[in-house]
Amino acid sequence: MKKILAFLGAALFAALPLSACKQEEGGLKTIRLNEVTHSIFYAPLYLADSLGYFEEEGLKIELTNGGGADKVMASVLSGDADIGFCGPEAALYVLLGGSADVPTVFGQLTKRDGSFLVSRVEEPDFEWTDLEGKEILAGRKGGVPAMTFEYILDQNSVNATLNFDVAFDLMTGAFEAGTADYCTMFEPVASEYQAAGKGYIVASVGEASGEVPYTCFIAKKTWIDKNEETVRGFLRAVTKAISYAQTGDTAEMAKSLTGQFPSTSEASIIKSIESYRGIDAWVSDMVMTEDSFERLQDIIDNAGELPGRADFDKLVDNTYAREAWESLKK
Repeated sequence: MKKILAFLGAALFAALPLSACKQEEGGLKTIRLNEVTHSIFYAPLYLADSLGYFEEEGLKIELTNGGGADKVMASVLSGDADIGFCGPEAALYVLLGGSADVPTVFGQLTKRDGSFLVSRVEEPDFEWTDLEGKEILAGRKGGVPAMTFEYILDQNSVNATLNFDVAFDLMTGAFEAGTADYCTMFEPVASEYQAAGKGYIVASVGEASGEVPYTCFIAKKTWIDKNEETVRGFLRAVTKAISYAQTGDTAEMAKSLTGQFPSTSEASIIKSIESYRGIDAWVSDMVMTEDSFERLQDIIDNAGELPGRADFDKLVDNTYAREAWESLKK
C-alpha cells in the first residue's frame, strides 16, 4: 500500500490538473475514462459505446488503458481522467492513507472475480479441497485476484502454494511451459486454452468467493458535483448496456464488440459472454452494497494488506446509480 500511495502522490504533483470534461465536440460532451485493463469481462461498458447508448445521453467516451488500479487512481487524482474504472480498493487505500482528496465510488459494474481455475487434467468432480498441497498461479501478491484466491483457500481450510513470481500477462505461458498445477485465467483465455486441449476449466473463482465490488467507476467529488447530469447520463447508458448484456442475443452482442477486440474471434467473444452470464458477473442497478464492500475488506484483511477498516459512507455514493436505475424502470 505504501508503494501505491507513493506512486499516487508523485503522479498527482507531476501532472497538470484538468478539472472537467472536455468541451462539447459535435454536440457531445467528452468524458475521459481511464480503465484498469481492456477485457471482455467489462463488456457492458463497451456495449454502451458501440450500441450508441452514450451518444443518446449526449456523451462521447475517450477511453485509455491505465494498466493497473494504482495508475488509474493517479490519473483521476491528477485530473488526467474524469472517471476511473478499477477496483474500489484503489480509492480505499487512498482513504486509509489519510488523504483529504479521496475519490468517490459512484457506480459498480462487476460483482465478483471474473477468473476461472484451469487444471492440467480433467476434474469433473472438482472440490476446492483438491488443491491441498498443490501449486497455483493466481496473480500478483497484493492484487485482488490473488487475495481473493487466498480467501477461498482459507475459507475451505486448504493449504496450498500460491506462486506470486509470474507477472499476470505471463501466467498462461508459464503454466503451459510446466509451472504450477493450476492457473487462474480470465475469458476468453480460459475457454480458448481449454478448446485447444491444453487444460480444463474446473471452477469459477468468483462463484466461490461470493459477491464483491470487483470493478467500479470512481471520480473526484468535486468533478461529480460539477457534472451531475453527465454522471446521471453516463450511468443510465451503462445500466442499459448491462441489461442488454444479461439478456440480449450473444451473437449480435459479439458483432458489437469485435471493434473493441479485433484479435478475438466472434466465437470466443460469445463463449466469454456466456461464461460471465453463467456466473452472474454483472450487477443490474450499479448500486454497491455494504455487505459486498465489507467482504472485499475481509479479503484484503485476510491477505494482511489492510491496515484498518474503512467507512462505507466515506467512499461510496449510490445516489446517482439509484437515480439511473429508477429512471430506466419507468
